[in-house]
Amino acid sequence: MYPQSATSCNGSIAVVFGYEKLRIVGWAKMDFMAQRPEAQEFVRHVEDGCPYRADDVMKPEQAVSTGTTIFVCEFDGGVVMGADTRTSTGQYVANRASRKISKVHDRIFVCRCGSAADTQALTTFVQHYLGQHAVELGKLPTVNTAANLFKIMAYNNKDNLLAGLIVAGYDEKKGGQVYSIPLGGARVRVPWACDGSGSGYIKGFIDANFRPGMSKAECLEFVQKAIALALTRDGSSGGMVRTLVITKDKVEEINIEGNKLPFGPM
Repeated sequence: MYPQSATSCNGSIAVVFGYEKLRIVGWAKMDFMAQRPEAQEFVRHVEDGCPYRADDVMKPEQAVSTGTTIFVCEFDGGVVMGADTRTSTGQYVANRASRKISKVHDRIFVCRCGSAADTQALTTFVQHYLGQHAVELGKLPTVNTAANLFKIMAYNNKDNLLAGLIVAGYDEKKGGQVYSIPLGGARVRVPWACDGSGSGYIKGFIDANFRPGMSKAECLEFVQKAIALALTRDGSSGGMVRTLVITKDKVEEINIEGNKLPFGPM
């Protein structure tokens, strides 16, 4: 224990310990506040030869930005789903041949954009619940049921997820269907849906060229051209153009490699 005060034999000096005040009386007779040490800013250790500049190392880490382009369109007899294959992590390309069109059931698929982890987790849950539902029914589930499951999970977790989804497929009740589930968990049936960072570049093209009742070949060419246009403008979209044609009879995957795109390699 330190004493709270100490006085000389002639009573000229009084010292108050602690952090408040140092008082000197007698010869000097002056009051002053003791100087506290200034708080030091936290500095990361940088080893000699580090290839990064010191100002880059010391800056706080920024949130990871993601990007993609997904586009789904109905035609007379089914749907065509299209997506690029680039998975970006900020300015880096983490995967140039990823799959953004995931299978939910035999004739039901989902296009994913936003956080890859969030959308993959949602898809896994829906696959599980829809599979159980199909076993209970004893027949194939409907596209509407799958879209509702995605909607419920996306809406109930809207504050924690970054997930934009387009659910599409074919069933015996309503034929080919497209459901858009944007951020927030709404569910809207639409004739076509486009999402992702590259979607803003091509929505004018889609509005100008879409028409109801297109044939399979026309719709496939339309989707492939739209995705390829987005790849030329959006830096977060790239790789290949991956398309999926879903009809009553089969599911067909058609890919255009990056060096064979109509608008040059990406």
